[in-house]
Parts: sequence; C-alpha cells; structure tokens
Amino acid sequence: RVWIPDCVEVWRVAEITRDYKEGDTVLHLCLEDGSALAYPIEFQLPPLCNPDCLSDADDLVALSYLHEPAVLHSLRRRFLEANAIYTYCGIILVAINPYKPLPIYEEEVIYAYSGHEMGDMDPHIFALAEEAYKQMVRFGKNQSLIISGESGAGKTVSAKYAMRYFTTVGGCLGDSSMEEKVLASSPVMEAFGNARTTRNDNSSRFGKYIKIGFSQACVTGATIKTYLLEKSRVTFQAKAERNYHIFYQLCASATLPELQGLGLHGAESFHYTCQGQCTAPQSTTDAADLDSTRHAFSLLGVPEADQLELFNILAAILHLGNIVVRGRDRRSASLQPADEALGLFCALLGIEASQVMHWLCHRKLVTAGETYLKPLSRQQALNSRDALAKHMYGQVFRWMVSRVNCALRSLEGHHTSIGILDIYGFEMFELNSFEQFCINYANEKLQQLFNLHVFKLEQEEYVTEEIPWVFVDFCDNQPCIELIEGRLGILDLLNEECKMPQGSDGSWAQKLYQIHLGSSHFQKPKRPTDAFVVCHFAGKVEYQCDGFVEKNRDAVPEELVGLLRASKSTLLTEIFLEEGDGPVSLQSRRSSGPRMAGRPSRRSLPSSQKSKRSISSQFKVSLNKLMEMLSSTTSHYIRCIKPNDGKQPFVFDSRRAVEQLRACGVLETIRISASGYPSRWTYQEFLERYRALVSREELMGTQEKQICSLALERLLQDPSKYQCGKNKVFFRAGQVAYLEDLRYRRLKAACTLLQRHLRGWLARRRFGRTRAAAVCLQRHARGMLARRFTRMLRRTRAAVVLQKTLRMVLARRSYLRMHQAVITIQAFARGMFARRLYQQV
Repeated sequence: RVWIPDCVEVWRVAEITRDYKEGDTVLHLCLEDGSALAYPIEFQLPPLCNPDCLSDADDLVALSYLHEPAVLHSLRRRFLEANAIYTYCGIILVAINPYKPLPIYEEEVIYAYSGHEMGDMDPHIFALAEEAYKQMVRFGKNQSLIISGESGAGKTVSAKYAMRYFTTVGGCLGDSSMEEKVLASSPVMEAFGNARTTRNDNSSRFGKYIKIGFSQACVTGATIKTYLLEKSRVTFQAKAERNYHIFYQLCASATLPELQGLGLHGAESFHYTCQGQCTAPQSTTDAADLDSTRHAFSLLGVPEADQLELFNILAAILHLGNIVVRGRDRRSASLQPADEALGLFCALLGIEASQVMHWLCHRKLVTAGETYLKPLSRQQALNSRDALAKHMYGQVFRWMVSRVNCALRSLEGHHTSIGILDIYGFEMFELNSFEQFCINYANEKLQQLFNLHVFKLEQEEYVTEEIPWVFVDFCDNQPCIELIEGRLGILDLLNEECKMPQGSDGSWAQKLYQIHLGSSHFQKPKRPTDAFVVCHFAGKVEYQCDGFVEKNRDAVPEELVGLLRASKSTLLTEIFLEEGDGPVSLQSRRSSGPRMAGRPSRRSLPSSQKSKRSISSQFKVSLNKLMEMLSSTTSHYIRCIKPNDGKQPFVFDSRRAVEQLRACGVLETIRISASGYPSRWTYQEFLERYRALVSREELMGTQEKQICSLALERLLQDPSKYQCGKNKVFFRAGQVAYLEDLRYRRLKAACTLLQRHLRGWLARRRFGRTRAAAVCLQRHARGMLARRFTRMLRRTRAAVVLQKTLRMVLARRSYLRMHQAVITIQAFARGMFARRLYQQV
C-alpha cells in the first residue's frame, strides 16, 4: 500500500495491483473505493504505508516509514477513532484542540501521572510536565515548556493546565496562597491581553514566558515576562473581531454602583469597541468575566481603590476614541470644548481640557535655533489621538504585569525554575503587517533553537549508545534570520528609515529592493505595490509595507505624555513613570497628594537627551534574552494543532493540519530522525516482538544483545541497515516494516501449519464423533427392531393361543349346544314315538 496526493484529503491510500519494475513510468493502483488508477511516476515513487501495528502508535518516531502522510494518518486516526488529542513525536508533544471539554484534567488525573516515567501512560500534557518536574528535581537544572501553535490551537489552555499541574504537584512553600496567586494571574492576563479574532474567541495578542520558581521541589513564586503586545488592536479591529476583553467587561458592567461615574454605556457606543461589529460573542459573558478579573486582582493583592482607578484610565481610553476632531483636507484640526467625550476623558484623568485640546491639534518642533508649534491636519490629529490611546494601554498593560509579578515574587527566592512559554505561532494572512513580521521573526528564532535542540538530542542518543554518527544536514534558517536582523537587514533598514524626518514606507521598500533582491530568502512581489516576500522556514509570506515605519516608531507626542504624568490620578502617574524611576509605593503616592495639572514633576519630565528605541529594537533585544534563557534550560516542546477553522468538536481538516505540521517543526523533526536511525528498540522489546524470527540455535545465546545481533545478521544481512548499541538496536527507515513483513510471513506459515494440523485433528475428531454416533444409532435401531420383532413374535404366539382357546371354546360351545339339541330332539322324538306306540298299543 502507498500514499498518493489528494486535493481534498492531502494524502489517500492506494494498493499496488501490478509489480513495479525499474524504468516503469506508470504505477498501477487500486483505490479504496475499488476504482483503478494509473499513477504516473515523474521523479520518485509514492511513499509506502506503515504496517497496521504501527499506524496508531502513540509516538510518531516509532513509525517505520517517517514521512508526511504517515504522520498525518496517525494523528487523524488517533484523534477521530480513539479521541486521543495528545501524541508524542520524539521530544515533541502534539496537542490537537478537541473544541469540547474532556474529563482528562481532573485532580485525580494529575496524581495518576505524578511519579510515572514518560511513556508509562498515554501521552498527555501532564506526562510532559511531570518529565520536566522530575528532571528539575533530580538534576537541579532549570526546565522550560515551549508551547506554540496557531491562534485558536489551544496554547493558552495548555499553559494553564501546565501551571495547574506544577502548583498541584509542587505545592507551595511558606505562602499557602501562592498557588492561588499563580493561577489567578491567568484571568488577569487574559482580560488585558486576549481578544476575539476570526480564528479564536480568546486569542492571546502577546507572548508570555511564565517562570515558576521552586525551592525544595515546592513552588515559591513566579515571574511573567511579556513580548510584543498588539497595541494597534486598541484603536482598530477588523470585521468580526473585538478589542481586548477588559473593555467589554467594563461596558457590560456599567450599571454597577462603583462604575456609575465612568460614563460608560454599551460597547457599541464607543469607536474603539464597535469597529469589528462584534460586541457580544456568545462564547463569553463579559459581566461575569469582570467579576473573575476583580477577584483575581484581589487575590494578587491589588486594592479595590487601585482597581477602580485602573478602570477610570481604561474608561478614559474609550472616551478618547469618541473625541470628534474637526477639519477638512489639509486645514488645521480643531476640537469642540463642549465635546462630551473630551470632558469625560479629562475629568477621569484629572487633566486640563484646554491642554488636551491644544496638544492634540498641535505639534512642538525643536530645531537647532528655535522651537515653534505646527498645527496638525485632521488626519494627523486622529493619528495623534490613536497613538496616545495605544501608548496609554501599553503602559497600563506594563503596569499590570509588574503588579502581577510583585504579587508572585518570593522573598526567599528560588533554586530552580520551570518556564512556560506561551507564544504566538507562525502567522500568514491575506494582508500581513508589522505584527505578523515580528511574530514570524520570533518563530524563526524559536525554530532555529528547536532544530539545534533536536539535532543535539539526536546526537546525544547515538553517542550514549556508542553508535557511529554521521552528521546530517538539517534545515538551518540562519540565512533567513540574517536577512531579518543582520547588518543592513530588514530591521536595520527599518530603524534607519524611522530616524529619517521624511522616512516613509515607500522609500524603505525601495531600499529593501536595492539591497536584498539578490538574497535567496527575499523576493519582490509581481504586483506594483510596496510589499516584499520573505521565504520563512514554514513558507513564503508577503508583507505589505504600509504602516511598518509608523508602528516601529511608536511615536506619541511627549507633550501629551507630560500631561498624563502631571495628572491628579496617582495611579496614572505611577503607570507613566519612565524606565529606571523605580516603583512608587501606594502609601507614598497617596501621602504626596495630587499634583497640579500642567506642572509635571522634575522626575516626570521627558529627557530630550534620552533616545527612545524602536519597537523592533526592543523586540529584538527581548527576543535574544529569551533565546539565551531558553538555551540555558532543558526544553520540552508542545505543538498545538487546530484541527478545523469552524471550531467543530472532533472534526479533522487534513489540509489545515498539514499546514500547521509544516509550520511548527514536527515534519522537520521527522526528517532529521529519518535521516539517521529513526526506529529504536531495546533488546528486550525486539525479542518480545520478533522472537518468531529467531532460530533455535540463536536462542541458545546467553545475552539478549548477542541473540539480537546474530538474528539481525541473518535477517537483514546489510550491516548499514541497522546498528546495535549498548541497550538498543537502531534501524534505518523501512527496516522495521521489512521485519514486520518477515514476521508476518513466518507467523502466516506457522498459522498455516497450525491450521492444517488443527483442521486434520478437528476432521478426525468430527469423523470419530460421527462414527460413534452412527454406531450408537445403529445399536439403538437394531435393538428397537429386535424388540419390535420380539413383540411381534410374542403377539403372534399369544394370538395363536388365543385363537386355539377361542376356537376350542367356540367348538365346545357349538358341540354342547348341538349335543343338547340332539338330546332334546331325541327326547322329544322318543316321547313322540312312545306316545304313538302307546296309542297304537
């Protein structure tokens, strides 16, 4: 049986009906539906199917034929037939989102996996978490779980289950509420960092690394590091998408007494929450979610007053989006003093409305000799307004993460840690912008680390087993990374363009074309637009240059930021502290009293000497730190797969699954494994499986390795097809399938012999039983006939006796009757003669 390409199922099974000979151009096949197919052979033969005994293996590396259709078939079969959502692929745990709750995450299941070796039980995220926990305890080395996948594949849920496992198994040392605090960080992070997209109702729009600290195998605290929050979502949402959950939670709870003064209404009444025309999806209940968020804040030690002050700032962002900016074409923009949204924005933040009106419509320009004001056009004023909203939310998110970290920080520190990286997967849409570029850049770095890690583990396995190891080439994506982050790379040119006063997306695109058109990983689209194509490890992605420069600058007017720093809101001043200022305690903030609007403190004033780094530069630095951190730990990989785009439970779309398997590195792992000795069996496992192929003389050996070596030398003959290590025997791709075929033939011959003898014995036993039954029947029949004959004789004799007696009786009766009649006649005759004589006489 072979796999052939299919336009719907990607791969389908066919059976060869005519032997293939070298040089044939057509392969004669029979499909599953019985139809015949002449398959043209162009470059290579179609891949072979695995034996049935391996098709549902819980570790894909155990497959004899390692290729794309085999992986896809195994995952599909386990997912649909066995409802198994977890499958191992070497060091990777493949997790398929079932889109329905499953009873496999209860506390009893956690304790069932605790203490067991990986492979003793069915594949599960708890098994991988237990492996990481065990290695940390045994060897004292930091571990990390790297969870990746598409939006909607289940990354966030997997991260929460892993956190729950560690807090349950590890317990907590000292602070009994630390477990609750670690788990309470999830609803807070989701409320501020997750949003509804077309692919997922609860999509994480940022990457996070949760570092759980342990001391004496007990949880002591945690730290959360975030990456690349999608701030553009604050001011714009595509159709059928939403802003961040926290905005809708506030709008749904606007009737609460403590939120009455925020001027909130339904989400459809705010520009920043109604653009996606999806204000209330059925899968969430925003009012109840706000209660969960506030409860989580309380567990994390955020006072009620700080929560309400935070809600003031979030409501102010919503009102900021409703400020109406007037002006036509290139004329200067203006605001109406009576604008209700402007009044609410300034009242909630404690700043002067006149200052906001002025700096939203003007820009201060500083030249070498003078400073002057430049009026802004309406579009520039709207851009300034949206930039302020994005900057405010970014600072709120940063402050929220810092407060969560303060609550989770342990005073006594930790000796070892386990990190959980929940990061965005490779993205490719019809329109790809700056965010997708950064996300795919991060995935390139992670894929490089993953390839090196897999290659290293593969090498360690061979070295441990003392197997000759020939270095194989693997897909090194360093050239693509150099194209992005190297000297005069894409990011370098982007940062240089951002420094130019008249820098634009178009001029940046032209520089890219001039410098990188000769690169094998860079292409220019055929359409006459400012765009470029990068050949990533997972495929080619076309990026539209529009918005790259502006998003990378992340420019916000310093005058508006200065107004916010001088706000009467004590929480707002803390949120807008510059980096390096240090946190302000709650007591010192409230004892210092409100500041005068328009008079920022000395520490709050922006420094003109301070150069602000671009978003890409910040992201590059944080990404390199993340790579260093992950490189210093023992990594465990979880690849989440989205089975279909309709979010239907247990429906498997093969095309979508293959796209993700290619993008997340599973197929690359298979390729690296297939290039060496992918199938590995311990000697005991080999003997248990293939004892039927071992001869009696070979079984006389004293050691399992000696027996296996002699058997393989006879069976495979070619020494390059296998290697005998210290504890395992290694096979090249396809050799296990060959051994399975030999085993099948040997067992078939043995079964035929057994069947022959068994059928003869059954036939003889059946004949003996039939003969005995016939003899028994004959005996009973003869007895019955004899008894019947005897009865007949007896009846005949009795009949003769009866006849004789009856005849005698009848004769006697006749005689006596006749005798009496004669005597009577004689008497009457004699009397008559006597009387006649008497008369005569």
